[in-house]
Amino acid sequence: MRHSVLRKTVATAAIAVSLVLLSASLSTSLSLVGSASAEEVDPDPATQQYRPLLHFSPEKNWMNDPNGMVLHEGTYHLFFQHNPSGTRWGNMSWGHATSPDLLHWDEQPLAIPQTFDDQGRAIEDIFSGSVVSDPTNSSGLGTADNPPLVALYTSAYTPHHPTLAGRQAQSLAYSLDDGQTWTKYAGNPVLDRGSSNFRDPKVFWYDGPAGAYWVMLAVEAPDHKVVLYRSDDLIDWTHLSDFGPANATGGIWECPDLFPLPVDGDPDNVKWVMVVNLNPGSVAGGSGGQYFVGDFDGTTFTSESTVTSDPAPVGTVLEDFDDGSWGQWQVANEPGNWRDGPFGTSPATGTLPGQNPVSGFRGAGLVNGFHDGDWPVGTLTSPEFTIEKDFVNFLVGGGRHPHVPGGQLGNQPPAGDLLFEGFEYPEGVSMVDRGWQLTGDFEPARNPSTQGGDFYLGAKRVNTWEGGPRGDDNTGTLTSPGFVIDDDHVSFLIGGGKRTDGSLQAELVVDGEVVRSATGAEAGALNWSGWDVSALRGSTARVRIVDQATGGWGHLTFDHVVLGPEPARVRSDETSVNLVVDGEVVRTATGADSETLDWHSWDVSGLAGKQARVQVVDNNRFGWGHVLADELRVADEPARSRLSAYEWLDWGRDYYAAVTFSGAGDDERLMLGWMNNWDYANDIPTSTWRSAMSLPREVRLVTTPEGPRLRQAVVPQIEDLQRRKAASRVTKRPIQEGHAALPMSGDVVQIDAVLDLGSASSAGISVLGGSESSTRIGYDSRRRELFVDRTDSGVTAFHPAFASIERAPVPSRRGVVTFRVYVDRASVEVFSGDGLTTITDQVFPEAGARSIGVWAEDGTALLKSLTVTPLAPAMWTPVRARGGAQSRP
Repeated sequence: MRHSVLRKTVATAAIAVSLVLLSASLSTSLSLVGSASAEEVDPDPATQQYRPLLHFSPEKNWMNDPNGMVLHEGTYHLFFQHNPSGTRWGNMSWGHATSPDLLHWDEQPLAIPQTFDDQGRAIEDIFSGSVVSDPTNSSGLGTADNPPLVALYTSAYTPHHPTLAGRQAQSLAYSLDDGQTWTKYAGNPVLDRGSSNFRDPKVFWYDGPAGAYWVMLAVEAPDHKVVLYRSDDLIDWTHLSDFGPANATGGIWECPDLFPLPVDGDPDNVKWVMVVNLNPGSVAGGSGGQYFVGDFDGTTFTSESTVTSDPAPVGTVLEDFDDGSWGQWQVANEPGNWRDGPFGTSPATGTLPGQNPVSGFRGAGLVNGFHDGDWPVGTLTSPEFTIEKDFVNFLVGGGRHPHVPGGQLGNQPPAGDLLFEGFEYPEGVSMVDRGWQLTGDFEPARNPSTQGGDFYLGAKRVNTWEGGPRGDDNTGTLTSPGFVIDDDHVSFLIGGGKRTDGSLQAELVVDGEVVRSATGAEAGALNWSGWDVSALRGSTARVRIVDQATGGWGHLTFDHVVLGPEPARVRSDETSVNLVVDGEVVRTATGADSETLDWHSWDVSGLAGKQARVQVVDNNRFGWGHVLADELRVADEPARSRLSAYEWLDWGRDYYAAVTFSGAGDDERLMLGWMNNWDYANDIPTSTWRSAMSLPREVRLVTTPEGPRLRQAVVPQIEDLQRRKAASRVTKRPIQEGHAALPMSGDVVQIDAVLDLGSASSAGISVLGGSESSTRIGYDSRRRELFVDRTDSGVTAFHPAFASIERAPVPSRRGVVTFRVYVDRASVEVFSGDGLTTITDQVFPEAGARSIGVWAEDGTALLKSLTVTPLAPAMWTPVRARGGAQSRP
């Protein structure tokens, strides 16, 4: 068996392999090195549009949390959550990669796979954990001459496990050959609390006043609690203490870490850092990581950075919902909706029946869309008011379901001709009777179906789950009779599973060729989709439903096909607070899948004098399908959010499960995070693989006015990749209002910028620019925030939560701000404030997007300096599997 690996080009003698140097152009074909033949290697990275050339990504298939990171015998080991069988989450096992320098990675054979029973059923998934070197053989699993590497990981027992089904506990595996093969400990699990959410062990050796022993951190995830244990042998564990809840408690806590660092490098002033990742509920939405600074006495961690007070409200109250009635606000519920709709007959006074505790609101009342649960939908609209201040501030919470521009709150079909009778065939009439051809498992009597899905129209629809006897494992096709395309758009409702390999989709077939296709969104709710067929006018076409998918979400639902002059408007499943001017939504906000309300601000300075209304929308029936709102204010300054008062590892959307390497130094720590977000992780538009890791970072503690805080920088080895002779520089260039391209470009570059805002309200640079889009990185002088704007960065429509603007408070120095950006094809990592603030975002630019530009709004800025340094790209190298990796139950 052979394994291809992603290896970065390197100009150092420390890499003892044969390397073929890349040419200066990123478009040059990459050479193959090694004994494997070219046909055994996946396409080189240059042909895969979004494949990173600086960040580690697996050769193929799914990857999430970094696991077991350890420096051992001069080699960095990265283990990671991995699906060896597909590009979406599942079949959780530990992948493995090694590096001499944290930048040039060799992907190794699978390290710790799932456990299966005698019938071939998975009984144990291998969730996140850590690896330590056991140099004294305290575990007894090796010898004095050959001590083991020991992995502690979470066993997630599946429903097929005979005794521990549904439970999560901590287990052990060990390696006696430097991490190449692993043996699962016969006495697993080694720590079991009887919990279904006890996971993510991080283990380290503690040697302090309280003694010397191993310490394990893990989480009780929904309780927002880190639990600490001690052991002398890595096998028998005793409880020490608990930490939390504290600071951000949206969603669940995961992937903790705890380590000491000297403040400003002073060995006599050491503090401890507790890292807690959480999902959802991060400052940017969805997944993220927070940290606490304090002390650890060998038993208990005590935080000095826990925030105990809320930010003060800013501005004049426009509405506080405290008088017990809706007053002049207009309530509109779905026609026929049961009882009093999502908002009830008056403001709520707090938590509603069946709801988790609601917090963060002010006064006696609030908007709470959880009346009768998540199912009812409706709107709540304020009286009209004149915009006279620069900001509208308010509290918002509940579900994270953004407003969809151009969408509809109803489910109205477009104008046009309804094809196939909308599947509303009389009783006893099958699809075959109406000229459809069915193959495989699909039986005429089972379709159209009256079962499955939501938001279909009428009583019947196509449902491939119901179309045969095997549910999700039904396979086959359903092909319509022919029809003439005599208009510009074919629209339809579609739901069910999502596949990108063509195995589960609705197709438009002309002359035997598939000319258009669409798939579901892994949702029971059908929503509008369609095809522009203006170029196919006059053709005879057929609709074909293809279901060759099995397993979870291996079915498709399909309904109400319309041929007409305009496309259907997608239904916006939003839980939002919107500002409406002249009938259009001009500003919008949503919750963070949390019952804790937090401050949000709209900059409305450009709308002065306009008449506006605030509309609260609950148009979602499913998970987190409700919205919370309170304390609507108008102000001259933005409100500060509660989340922004906490300490975050990163303020972007794509830095999660970040933990540090074991055995890699005491004065600084080396940290790595998963560069993705659970909001959309399964849907990012990559091909043979999904996800990458962040660049590795050195983290140190430095003194700030708020106390010791983490300063981050990419590891200094990145300098070995700099092509300094090819660097481009600009100095003292005025930035006029608008956008201007610069005479430099690149998609794998380091950018160092110094920006003077001047009279501009905001200004910055654009990267990965193409003919239609770019990613903007800039500074907002009114908010005093650095931001990354990926709302028009290229491909964004694959998930409604992806298009976003990430903001982080960064003080300017007399209007001057400095930042460094690492651009790597499909990501940006921004470092500012002397490394105290970072923003990491994925972006998916249009093909060939490489341009770099500058821009300003509401005035003129000055680009004091800009340096663009190309970074050496990667190469694709095949290697042999090493020694036949094993992992035995």
